[in-house]
Amino acid sequence: MKKVITYGTYDLFHQGHYNLLKRAKALGDYLIVGVTTDNFDLERGKMNTCNNVMERIDAVKATGLADQIVIEEYRGQKIDDIQKYGVDIFAIGSDWEGYFDYLNEFCQVVYLPRTEGISSTQLRQERPTVNIGIIGTGSIASRFVPESENVNSAFISAAYNPNMGENMVFCEKFHIPTMAHNLDELYANCNAVYIASPHYTHYDYAKSALKAGKHVLCETPFVFSSAQAEELYQIAEENKLVLMVALKTAYSPAFGHLFSLLKSRVIGDIVEVNASVTTLTDESSEKLDSKHFGGSMSENACFPLLPIFKFLGTDYRNINFYSKMKNDVDMFTKAVFRFDHAVASFQVGLGVKTEGSMTIAGTKGYVYVPAPWWKTDYFEVRYEDQNQNKKYFYPFVGEGLRYEIKDFVAAILAGGFYHNKISRNENLVMARVQEAYIKGNNVYKL
Repeated sequence: MKKVITYGTYDLFHQGHYNLLKRAKALGDYLIVGVTTDNFDLERGKMNTCNNVMERIDAVKATGLADQIVIEEYRGQKIDDIQKYGVDIFAIGSDWEGYFDYLNEFCQVVYLPRTEGISSTQLRQERPTVNIGIIGTGSIASRFVPESENVNSAFISAAYNPNMGENMVFCEKFHIPTMAHNLDELYANCNAVYIASPHYTHYDYAKSALKAGKHVLCETPFVFSSAQAEELYQIAEENKLVLMVALKTAYSPAFGHLFSLLKSRVIGDIVEVNASVTTLTDESSEKLDSKHFGGSMSENACFPLLPIFKFLGTDYRNINFYSKMKNDVDMFTKAVFRFDHAVASFQVGLGVKTEGSMTIAGTKGYVYVPAPWWKTDYFEVRYEDQNQNKKYFYPFVGEGLRYEIKDFVAAILAGGFYHNKISRNENLVMARVQEAYIKGNNVYKL
């Protein structure tokens, strides 16, 4: 029996895919089809897939051409599969001509003609475009624009900054079509808004954009009171709009897998979470402006709050804050939470430096995520018996913003029916913690 194997993403399955599988099938008696996983696609920089891996597998299965379907999860797997399944022919589209010649050492390599005039890329390009207007043109917005170019259906159509000089420089640098002179002009040239303005302006801008019927992706910290957060979510729901918070860690592959592993109890019951985020900052920075909610808590607390609430839930019993102050701004704050069956703590600082790692302690073992844990591509699960320790590696491509942009665009194109990596309740409770600190509740100054 002659075995043939071929691989593909098979996103937005179309006639070209079918024709290629049919040609591969005709080469032998038994066809094995490899379908790439979502994470492998991300690792290769493919942010544009529209169908998840199960949908793509079902599409291949529905053709009736595959005798066997395998999942492609890592680089080098093709050689392993060829040897494992006793493959005689490796078949792939002619657009890969010459690329897989190295496999001739293991089997015959055949490049098949592709169907002209149709491709997944073309179909994706024909999908509706999400025109994103940017409010704020600082450092994070300067990273957002090039990251968005990696996400299909995302297009930066306009930008607004009250400082028109800065806005002009930004728009010229990134070739943004519309330099908006006011919010009305911005809204007229987009159907979604990314808010990257100073954090004390987030509430007003988000409310304005939602009232104008625009989907909103808001930078962290979201807002500084639970009432404001609740109001914004209410407006979004009433108008069937997507409202997301751009906390990039939540959208990264590594964090998603860490969450799944912990929920499967690989370290037993979680009894403690501790995380640190500290950056030494120039004291003249706006981040330390006491008039505009400056300080370590405002700037960095959202990052460690994410794993605490993801892994332990949001029903904490109490929280205490310990802050080192300077000029009425916290240069360093340690927060300690008490839950019914666990504790959690975090350290944030703009004037104090510490190790930016995270540990999650459990009854069977613990997880160690090295610095900078909030954009990690690697973590370890460790046990008393070190022979059982396991390391996990996942891609963190570019600045990491492309993951949140991909989810934001997907949620809009799906009509809002899309799993949000950070729940409404989690964002509400994060805002509640920030509000408690600003009001001085259980704040002890060092």
